[in-house]
Amino acid sequence: MGFQKVAEVQEFERIEKKLVELEDKKILLTKVDNAYYAISNKCPHMGGSLYKGTLEDGVITCPRHGAKYDAKTGKGVGKPKILFWEFKMENEPSYSVKVQDGEILIDINGE
Repeated sequence: MGFQKVAEVQEFERIEKKLVELEDKKILLTKVDNAYYAISNKCPHMGGSLYKGTLEDGVITCPRHGAKYDAKTGKGVGKPKILFWEFKMENEPSYSVKVQDGEILIDINGE
């Protein structure tokens, strides 16, 4: 299907992340260092919404058990923890993003 519009650049004057849905996929769109990135919104550990987590210095933290992901690449950078136990970590899928005429577009098929 190619690139599809999901947001406008002006929206990110007030926010740093947005939850979007394309073809039944929930995607976390973020602005980090004046560029836009898209990764899957669902934390692979226990399905938490990354959109509900915190974004700091380009790292998104899952609100359920603290798993951390690079918002640019989806790569896991901090394992989920419950008390003193650490759990296996998987990377998040990432998607191609481009900006065209003030619109933010994502290609979910070019993973």
